[in-house]
Amino acid sequence: MLLTWVVAAGIIVFAQLATRKIKPVPGGAQNFWEWMVESLYNFLESIIGRELVQKTFWFFATIFIFILFVNWFGLIPGVGTIGWGHHDPTTGVFHIDQPLLRGGNADLNMTSAMALIFFVLWFIWAIQANGVGGFLLHIFGPKGETSGLLKIMMIVIFFMVGWLEIVSILFRPISLSFRLFGNVYAGESILEAMSTMVPALSWLIPIPFYFMEILVGAATIVREKTKQENMILPLLAEMSGSIHVGLAAMGAGIGVGLTGLGAASAVGRNPGAATPILVQAILAIAFTEAIVFYALYLLPH
Repeated sequence: MLLTWVVAAGIIVFAQLATRKIKPVPGGAQNFWEWMVESLYNFLESIIGRELVQKTFWFFATIFIFILFVNWFGLIPGVGTIGWGHHDPTTGVFHIDQPLLRGGNADLNMTSAMALIFFVLWFIWAIQANGVGGFLLHIFGPKGETSGLLKIMMIVIFFMVGWLEIVSILFRPISLSFRLFGNVYAGESILEAMSTMVPALSWLIPIPFYFMEILVGAATIVREKTKQENMILPLLAEMSGSIHVGLAAMGAGIGVGLTGLGAASAVGRNPGAATPILVQAILAIAFTEAIVFYALYLLPH
């Protein structure tokens, strides 16, 4: 909670300082801030259209910037590693039970709150754009052009599928909150595992994974084209689908984190087998990442 307030205050102060004296030819902080906001605006406009981006940009831009900086601030040395804990008598390693500072998105309460806010706004925007009738027609109405008996069958089928869609919609806040939480938790687990795997190299091994987490924190939504610019439900479905794809792929990091933790625990129990355990762990991590990248390659094709 404290870290999120620090990040929020820092973003507000930086935005105020950058825009305090607006210049026709921007420079320095103003140039950076205008570049970031304009890039986000153009990116969202290409996905959801000009009319909808004017209504929703304030929310999506705020959430994007906030999550990005919260993720990056969680990588600062000391966050999650300084606090109260205990010594493990088996390995002699000090484990933090109650950190002084904790990554904002490593708390399920924070991710759940953001997911619920998005869900409520998504529902309001959908009703405003389509009305109650259009909303229900999109969920339960038959798709495609059919006639006769086939049309009756399609009405029955899509009516049943509509109830499944209702269940899916109700579970979206849960899936969004757990995916973001799982992504951050997996990153913390990887960094902890790499730091304790070889104590003599605890300052060196986590460095590549720090760069990986920086890239993960800055990961953007895959741009997709859409033909239905007047329907908010398909547009938001495509946008949330892109978010789901990215976060689901990142969620595979949970398995990587558990692999690292298991390897660290195995080395602690049997230090003499550190080399073969480390080799097996690296191969398992590489295999997991390969599956994820292969799935992302197949998805757009």
